[in-house]
Amino acid sequence: MAKPPLIGIPTDRTQIGLHPFVAVGEKYVRAVVDGAGGIPLLWPALSPPLDPAVLLETVDGLLLTGAVSNIEPHHYSDEPSWEGNLHDPARDATTLPLVSAALAAGVPMLAVCRGFQEVNVALGGTLHQKVHAVPGLMDHREDQQAPLDVQYGPAHVVSLAPGGLLAAVGGARQQVNSLHGQGIRRLAEDLVVEATAPDGLVEAFRHAGATFLLGVQWHPEWKLTQNPFYAGIFRAFGDACRARARLRREPAFA
Repeated sequence: MAKPPLIGIPTDRTQIGLHPFVAVGEKYVRAVVDGAGGIPLLWPALSPPLDPAVLLETVDGLLLTGAVSNIEPHHYSDEPSWEGNLHDPARDATTLPLVSAALAAGVPMLAVCRGFQEVNVALGGTLHQKVHAVPGLMDHREDQQAPLDVQYGPAHVVSLAPGGLLAAVGGARQQVNSLHGQGIRRLAEDLVVEATAPDGLVEAFRHAGATFLLGVQWHPEWKLTQNPFYAGIFRAFGDACRARARLRREPAFA
């Protein structure tokens, strides 16, 4: 029986009491196990960061997760950050270089929410810091006072691009959750739109030249075993990771 693929998950740096910790939401770890059929390997976010090559030589896939923090805006614009905006410089230092390195190495990537934004920024795109303040765009934030099942419940429809990765999983349209304040302003070169919200905001993309690089703005990790569309996203990611694992573990012949 083939070994499950190893899937790297960069962590957040978060303060608990007087000490900084590295942490990642358990829902992402469970999604790697239950949805992608992989073994999660947590990689600490440090500044200066560890060498991306160390992780990429070890893993068969990379999951960039959501987080409570946002990317520091100096990475994509000259706009100041807004008061109260939470940042994680150690995560920025870890994940932004990792995106390009993983792409060059052919490592399959699935990027969720903050991870979706990280891919766009790492490849030269820009972000709206406050989507809800942009004329013509919806308020994509969750009600933080609502129960979790409401926060992560269906929020709006996304239209899936014909012939895309997501259309193969979910058809033409799907209901998704929405828990983000930032969003894509300018899509990075070589990223292809996979899904849009009713207001036209890009909600998913793939990389035109990658074996597998899919980014989604919503949270497919949430109770994916109860949602065929979300489960299908992680299954497609897991299939790409297993394909890489087979190549990586095959003996080289002269």
